[in-house]
Amino acid sequence: MAPVVMALKETADIEPILCFTGQHRSMAEMAMRVFGLTPDIDLNVMKPGQSLEGLTASLLTALHTVFDEWKPDLVLVQGDTTSAMVGALVAFYRGVRVGHVEAGLRTGNMQHPWPEEANRRIVGLFAWRHYTPTSVATGNLLREHVDPKTILETGNPVVDALRWVRIRIEGDKSYQKRFEEKLGALGQGRKVVLVTGHRRESFGHGFEAMCRAIREIASTPDTSVVYPVHLNPNVREPVNRILGGIENVHLLEPLAYDEFVFMMSRAHVILTDSGGVQEEAPSLGKPVLVMRETSERREAIDAGSAKLVGTSFERIVSETTKLLTDAKAYAAMAHVSNPFGDGTASKQIAKDILENAANP
Repeated sequence: MAPVVMALKETADIEPILCFTGQHRSMAEMAMRVFGLTPDIDLNVMKPGQSLEGLTASLLTALHTVFDEWKPDLVLVQGDTTSAMVGALVAFYRGVRVGHVEAGLRTGNMQHPWPEEANRRIVGLFAWRHYTPTSVATGNLLREHVDPKTILETGNPVVDALRWVRIRIEGDKSYQKRFEEKLGALGQGRKVVLVTGHRRESFGHGFEAMCRAIREIASTPDTSVVYPVHLNPNVREPVNRILGGIENVHLLEPLAYDEFVFMMSRAHVILTDSGGVQEEAPSLGKPVLVMRETSERREAIDAGSAKLVGTSFERIVSETTKLLTDAKAYAAMAHVSNPFGDGTASKQIAKDILENAANP
């Protein structure tokens, strides 16, 4: 959302108010700092071990107060988080318009990803404007009988964010030097496999299988694994237990967004269960193996830049090994154009809000 907020700040007659739940505070603050953003509202609703029911209740209560104080004319929510769903719900209760950024993503399976598939469908019920990333997402909404006049196909702002950061890095030698000093030595002289993993539906057996596969991959000659480990205890415990102390496995604290972009550009292959990474990697020419059973980003898979491998030990190891050792297989996935937009989504969204503010 950072590029959207920045585009709104530059648009006359629009005053963006940035609301932060407090989730993964240190990670979020690092990300916002990259774009020069600070929250106007900090809900501070996160608690250790909080259930989804507890989080939903806390958000409902906190946003009740926010709406009373700020009286927004429009609420923009992004994606499929519980906070996006509750933000849209409270806006609906108050009769306030909802704009859904990254609208129309579907797997068709309510359990994968869980609860995100339900969250994004619920947001779609309340949305006044649907900002879709691709024609596939647009088609999903049309099949659900969403009024086509409420849909604007913009691309995904994550591509805007990636391009903004790349231009900044490439144009500032002090940035390049800082990243080289902190991260440049990781896997030097080896093929780097960059890993991210945090999805709730994989916790337990699936996540442990992923970790065992990563341990096996690290034993491949001339290969290093770099894994910035998510702060969720359900991630950190198996990762540290299975991968801690393994030669050629570098377990890092979460990276700032610009640092992560730097590492993606250095990686040979990316293993992830993240949706955003599936959208970013094609712009960098990096093959992505998706450690999930389903993906709402079918465009990347259909384009050939991403491949589903699930949480199967055998598939993760075999497909990663193929990309590390088979130049032809690697080239087939590495040279694909990005199907998720041209980097102008944020400006399109800001322009659309301004032009349609008076429309019912």
